[in-house]
Amino acid sequence: MTTLFISDLHLDAERPQITELFGHFVRSEARGADALYILGDLFEAWVGDDDPSDAGAYVARELHALQATGVPVHFIRGNRDFLLGESFAQRAGMTILPDPAVVMLYGQPTLILHGDLLCTDDVAYQQFRAQTRNPQWQAQFLSQPLVARIAFAQQARAASKAHQSGLKQQGTMESITDVSPETVEGTFSRYGLTRMIHGHTHRPAVHELQVEGRACERIVLGDWYDQGSVLRVSRDGFALHGLTL
Repeated sequence: MTTLFISDLHLDAERPQITELFGHFVRSEARGADALYILGDLFEAWVGDDDPSDAGAYVARELHALQATGVPVHFIRGNRDFLLGESFAQRAGMTILPDPAVVMLYGQPTLILHGDLLCTDDVAYQQFRAQTRNPQWQAQFLSQPLVARIAFAQQARAASKAHQSGLKQQGTMESITDVSPETVEGTFSRYGLTRMIHGHTHRPAVHELQVEGRACERIVLGDWYDQGSVLRVSRDGFALHGLTL
């Protein structure tokens, strides 16, 4: 049996082929899994559980049907869908986990997280993250009319693109938007584990490192912009693969 991990699908109306690929994955391979973990950014944007998007309704139906077959579905919020709440989680039949979380995978404790907490060199983003994760800020935001929240999300996306454009012009895009090696090592030290799985950076790879004399591995999930990406973990090991229809 296998446990599956995906992240950074960024589902929206502009890329219907990726939404279709997700549905195919859920109805096929995921039906035979021990569990499915979605490590954030399932959606390109999420402005509240009253979000009327077709992608949201489709995902809820597909995941609820998967959970009904006996496959547990777990979700960690990302930087694009941090407002996804218990109402939508119940519709989708999935359990929201804290970020980070420790899970046991075939006898090995593993730290799972979206990954943005590791990108501490991007100070501007970390400041924005701290603000938007504040419960008071979220309550105030969610109390606004839907049209105002959608407009805010569009403005935030534009600001994010402008921020990344500025980093590219400065020649710091690759380093600033990737994880901080010091933060990664500190996270391994704090949890005392030897395996970490995350997304967010869109740089799928397996990194091996030494932390306090321990051999550790950091597995980075791929995004779903041009194709799918899935990590398969079993008792025999793990494999990171792309997905196509």
